[in-house]
Amino acid sequence: MFCNERVKVQNPITVSVQLHFNRFRQVTWSLRGWDTHKVTRELYPYELTAMDFMTDRDVQTYVDDGYVVLDGLLTSQECDELRQKMTEIVDQMDVPEHCRTTFSTYHDEQLKTQGNADYFITSGDKICFFFEKGVFDDKAEFIVPKQRSLNKVGHALHAYEPLYKKVTHSPKVQGIAKKLGLANPVILQSMYIFKQPGIGGEVTPHQDATFLYTEPLGRVMGMWIALEDATVNNGCLWFIPGSHSSCISRRMVRTPKGTYPLTDFIGKEQAYDEEKFIAAPVKKGGVVLIHGQVVHRSAENNSEDSRHVYTFHIMESQDTCWSPDNWLQPTEELPFPPLYTK
Repeated sequence: MFCNERVKVQNPITVSVQLHFNRFRQVTWSLRGWDTHKVTRELYPYELTAMDFMTDRDVQTYVDDGYVVLDGLLTSQECDELRQKMTEIVDQMDVPEHCRTTFSTYHDEQLKTQGNADYFITSGDKICFFFEKGVFDDKAEFIVPKQRSLNKVGHALHAYEPLYKKVTHSPKVQGIAKKLGLANPVILQSMYIFKQPGIGGEVTPHQDATFLYTEPLGRVMGMWIALEDATVNNGCLWFIPGSHSSCISRRMVRTPKGTYPLTDFIGKEQAYDEEKFIAAPVKKGGVVLIHGQVVHRSAENNSEDSRHVYTFHIMESQDTCWSPDNWLQPTEELPFPPLYTK
């Protein structure tokens, strides 16, 4: 087991100051059993700040369960714009034959298809393309439409694509980080995940800290933004609530230079009770905050609907050590950029 000191999220009341009148009004509504966040949105939208997007109750849910679903991070139009931009990116992609690498989350196949591929290990500061199984013939030609061939695009959309950069640094996203008491968060990576209809692959149970390890633990959080409805039918996320309180049992690490595979796993993924997983469907424009140690998965997408997502990970860099053994490393071309903008 890989354990170190766990850093708990601060209570947002200690890191944010709200107008006394707003607080009095919200307490009054709360005593009446109303959803104060919803009422504030509907009656006083001009008074909302970025930090108001996430309520104290949301923070407590995140602390207790290791994840929380928040509706309305993006508008429907903003989601459509991100999807349209990705369509343009895919239309323009020119993937060399040696880069036509199938992406999988199974242990052995991860070592073969990711770890052995320089394309993957050097993708942290680039925009690279990773494909679903069975989309090429034996001559490495597409047998499905290009737009339906991809598993994901990563891992530096937040740095090089202005539209994705804008969303990543949006006031609401910064407000979430501030609400959680993050002093100096940085952006580690970003991905566009397609979950293609009919062929979108399963993501087996895992903890993000397996791949994004820090000392102390508890410093990494994923933001998973649904660009269309994520449902049980098209492969939404499932979580084991409270599982972030445990250690991790497996790490993906770089191997010594000059050796192959380029990455390896230390330890073994635990067996999890399927009955403990809870579905977390998300409406278009909503976001799921994912603690780095919470156990989560998603099933295959056997439906006729895609499940497009833009997701990125942030890390509290203050008093945190990013492991030099992680597959993802900052580079001279792209150090981990700060989330907060001046």
